[in-house]
Amino acid sequence: MKTASYPYSAFLRGPSEVLPQLDEGDVLLERRDEENLVLTTFTRFAARQEGMTVAARLLGDVVRDQAQIMAGLFGRELPWLRWLPEKEHTQCVEELLGELVAGADTGVLEPFARALAAWRSTAEVWSNPELARRLQGPFPGDGEEITRPRRKR
Repeated sequence: MKTASYPYSAFLRGPSEVLPQLDEGDVLLERRDEENLVLTTFTRFAARQEGMTVAARLLGDVVRDQAQIMAGLFGRELPWLRWLPEKEHTQCVEELLGELVAGADTGVLEPFARALAAWRSTAEVWSNPELARRLQGPFPGDGEEITRPRRKR
């Protein structure tokens, strides 16, 4: 299935020229100052949602039954996992899979994307031993004292 791209303004000027492309695949509407939009049919949307839900639940079952195998599979797909300390591997995999299953079930995948980005950033910090050491403390002093702002009345 191919994805056709159109400027958002072309869709606004003539949707009847853009919408027939949905017979061939999804349509990407490119916007200059906003996030791009994707048009799809409900049938395709529902099929993706159902497929993701089943796949995520199956993965959840595999993780519960075969944690070591699943950790290896995640490691292949997310090579930066190797930078995490061993004790954090399981926590990362469980959290990501939990967010994925919840997102697949509800259609809300933003929490999964945030968790993935957070774990990737954590792994990047661990990849730099000096930075990881500094961020673990100890931290000298309590820092500069800051006065509490006064409320405006």
